[in-house]
Amino acid sequence: MTVLVTGATGAVGRHVVDGLVAAGARVRALTRNPAAAGLPAGVEVFEGDLLQPQTVRAALEGVERLYLFPVPETAREVVALAKEAGVRRVVVLSSSSVLDTSGENHSGEHHRAVERAVEESGLAWTFVRPDEFATNVLWKWGHSIRTEGLVRAPYGNAPRVLVHEADVAAVAVTALVEEGHAGQAYVLTGPEALTQADQVKAIATAVGAPIAFEEITPDQARAQMAPFMPPPVVDMVLRYLADAVAHPPVPVDTVERVTGRPARTFAQWAADHAADLTPATEAVAA
Repeated sequence: MTVLVTGATGAVGRHVVDGLVAAGARVRALTRNPAAAGLPAGVEVFEGDLLQPQTVRAALEGVERLYLFPVPETAREVVALAKEAGVRRVVVLSSSSVLDTSGENHSGEHHRAVERAVEESGLAWTFVRPDEFATNVLWKWGHSIRTEGLVRAPYGNAPRVLVHEADVAAVAVTALVEEGHAGQAYVLTGPEALTQADQVKAIATAVGAPIAFEEITPDQARAQMAPFMPPPVVDMVLRYLADAVAHPPVPVDTVERVTGRPARTFAQWAADHAADLTPATEAVAA
């Protein structure tokens, strides 16, 4: 069995590659920069870009199963090439945001376009729909934690059910190598709901240094995020947090049901990423 992993050097993709190798699959990896991929020995690394579908053609030759990173702009072309090459099963990295049918969810529209392309191809499919990734903490708070020992965020009491990227990958690997997952859309969460303030406490424990939490207003948060995110994404993030206060999210046990192993806690995620979140000595002293 040969599996092609697209987005192979991403936060989830690397774990998918590792999991497939451990399962004994023959693994191919698609990346835009093979020289910097740093993937395990024995993995066939192909240069390609999902935004340029013809660059994926060579990597698809002889592939039976495909892990598809979501790129809606070219999803139909890539899936058509996969079908032409003889791929029979596609596992899509999607998002729980597709369940928001308000028409105002940028992420949901992005991921649903990919899902639809795969559904309409006639290939066997599984959709892996994680809720918010714990890794979002790195871009949201990483810089201020490292440089100031501080997190500034709105809605400090907003609980989230953050999921470890390794658990998302484990579900994807299971769907790729085992039978019985065709036609399934798996929503994934972490095993617990933690407020943002409690997430900061868990990070402080993991790094062994104090980290302060400073609550800011939604307008202040909007100004803070605006240089790095499109306005629809900023709106989505703030809406999620406000909704979480009013309607706290409930964890689901999908990771354990699919993989047979409990989902990792946020504390475990923080420990795994402690090196990325440790404040500089001068930040702690301040």
